Amino acid sequence: MGERKNTIFVRMGKKLNKEGEKITTSPEECEALRKAFSGQHGVEEKSMLEILVKCNPADLTTFRKNSPYIFLDDGYCFEKWDPFHMKSLEIEFLRFQRAVIQRTMHPWERDALLVRKSLEENPPLYNLLIELACTRTSDEFLGARKAFQCLYSESVEEFVAVRVEGFKRRLLVALVSTYRYERKRIDEAAIKLECHKLGRAIKTDQKNEIENDDEVLRILTTKSKNHLQTVHKCYKEAYDSNLEEDLDDIQILRDTINCLCAPPIYFSKILDTAMSVCPTEQEMEALTRVIVTRTDVDMKDIAKEFNRKYGAPLIERIKAAALGNYRDFLVALVKRGMAN
Repeated sequence: MGERKNTIFVRMGKKLNKEGEKITTSPEECEALRKAFSGQHGVEEKSMLEILVKCNPADLTTFRKNSPYIFLDDGYCFEKWDPFHMKSLEIEFLRFQRAVIQRTMHPWERDALLVRKSLEENPPLYNLLIELACTRTSDEFLGARKAFQCLYSESVEEFVAVRVEGFKRRLLVALVSTYRYERKRIDEAAIKLECHKLGRAIKTDQKNEIENDDEVLRILTTKSKNHLQTVHKCYKEAYDSNLEEDLDDIQILRDTINCLCAPPIYFSKILDTAMSVCPTEQEMEALTRVIVTRTDVDMKDIAKEFNRKYGAPLIERIKAAALGNYRDFLVALVKRGMAN
């Protein structure tokens, strides 16, 4: 039989490891410590602190030997940290810190930093840039544009234009440049006309031609959100399908329509992806971004949509996915947003 590394001996009421050294931690505490180290979203600081301060060298030896996915046996009689897991843990320790910094940062500065991040990531996060341009009010995004110039000595429009080409450039530059009408007035005749124009472009044109349709670009980048939301409803009534569903294979347009017409649907999907089984680091970072930036805006609507679409309360999903201070901070922000 192979060697059992987790063997614990009991001699005269004392627990010893296989080397005969006294250990003070229980198997349950070791498991709790492994869990504290293994989160995708944060670390369990409280249990980590309580257990590590009582561990003696023998306890730590036993913990390392019983945690092969955290520590590697390098063949020289000691267990070393798995470099990948160590790097991941460093990121998780920082997650709470970054959430606190984002929460306390001026919204203009925060959004300016996110604008830059959106196109400096690999691959670029076009949806993040669209999110910023389309879910903020005109004054809020104008403030972010001013902050961007202050921080980076260039305009948002210039930053986007030199990093994106073709249709994406035309759409994104127009989205970050526009200052939309914010009041409730709508033109019924224009709504019906533009609903018809969108329907004709989507239903009759080839999908690659929609990207070159100036009318589609004009409608999405200049009209008020209230106007576009009414066009969205009109389209559903006229064609018995949702506008974004008919553009499913053009993700950049789908994200634009969702951010302009149905932000809770867009944000609930982002949150679900962030808390899925194997999210990317970019997707995990979105959990902080969405909760921090939407707490005082529309968190109640997002939580309601999340529950409707995914069949679980948002707070319970966060509790299941995140750990420690990071989890508690996010839960507290969601509760605050839902109470507003």
